[in-house]
Amino acid sequence: MIIKKFQAETEKEAILLAKEELGKDAIVTNIKTIKPKGIYKFFKNSKVEITAAVDDTVNGEEDSLLSSFQKLINENQLSKQTETQKGRIFDKQADNNVPVFEDVKSTYSSEIEKRLDNLQNLIEKQIKPTEEKATEEVEEEIIGDNEYIKLIYKQMLMNEVDEKYANQIISEIEATLQTGAPIDKILTSIYQKLVLKLGQSETIELGEKKPKFVFFIGPTGVGKTTTIAKIASGFKVNKNTKMVLVTSDTYRIAAVEQLRIYANILGVPLKVIYSADELSQSKEEFNDYDIVLIDTAGRSHKNTEQKDDLEALLNTIDDSMKEIYLVLSATTKYRDLVRITETYSTIANYRVIFTKLDETICMGNILNVKMMTGASLSYATWGQNVPNDIGRLDAQFVAKKLLGGSD
Repeated sequence: MIIKKFQAETEKEAILLAKEELGKDAIVTNIKTIKPKGIYKFFKNSKVEITAAVDDTVNGEEDSLLSSFQKLINENQLSKQTETQKGRIFDKQADNNVPVFEDVKSTYSSEIEKRLDNLQNLIEKQIKPTEEKATEEVEEEIIGDNEYIKLIYKQMLMNEVDEKYANQIISEIEATLQTGAPIDKILTSIYQKLVLKLGQSETIELGEKKPKFVFFIGPTGVGKTTTIAKIASGFKVNKNTKMVLVTSDTYRIAAVEQLRIYANILGVPLKVIYSADELSQSKEEFNDYDIVLIDTAGRSHKNTEQKDDLEALLNTIDDSMKEIYLVLSATTKYRDLVRITETYSTIANYRVIFTKLDETICMGNILNVKMMTGASLSYATWGQNVPNDIGRLDAQFVAKKLLGGSD
């Protein structure tokens, strides 16, 4: 990314200078009026300074994100032109291939001319110091650090990031940024902060101790059984892992039959258990297996008895031999996710799987749950295809989505 500043008597001349040196693909990231200082301010005309940037890399992830965000800036500028578009960040005109320089010109040229006229009048009248100070405030940068950060903040809220977490991230970034930081620096800093907050995903790893008991918990309807089938298929096909499927979800006959079908296809055994005691008594049967995948029944946050049953089931296996995965849907309302995670708050050291990523355009809940629980993220699923439509949840992918970037 090449970023340079250009000064000229008028905005048009400054833009022409930028286009001549950086080429037609350059984008304007900032426009401001430079007012002469000291005694010279009565004798010299103000100048217009623009900051322009051009991408000198190919397929760079951060530059791609910068390009996406530049569209957001242009769209936000265009949205201010009419009352019907007030308060919106996105605008369909971004898809109309309108040259960026023309967008900037149409948005700001009349305003710049008006401000220059006002400045000339004030100089001629030799205004008072207090009035000069007010004028200087008017002549500040049209769009600066705060405006860029506001756009990023709004973008995160549009992606349903909880306001308190968005504020926390922005506050941490503002504390580290220097005054006048360029847009690519601001955007990269927030992108890296999001990736850091999301953390590295953790998935099932087979250890020396056998078998590994893996529990899948979570509310009904989020796709636990299908997720188990996808994970089981991956281990069977890619690693030829010796495994057994277990279900304690005897509340729903359909769930047992669904898992039985997957077990038959994979050629692995299925065991149905009805209590924690039964699982405890059956542990020795699984000694020859590498992994035991256990489907549990969805629990209501209002049902104390079901909660106690689940905890008793989990406690039958020693911590060194088990992993617990909380399965959540990315389409669930955030308020409901708060209640769900509170239900499982007494269960320690679980990881989070998000399903149904293909059914939502907002990724905010992933960050919300991560920051709310502190639990490690794990797998993500998108669709019903077994063994496909599953993978490690990629923090960089989520961060780009939260900032409006493309895949």
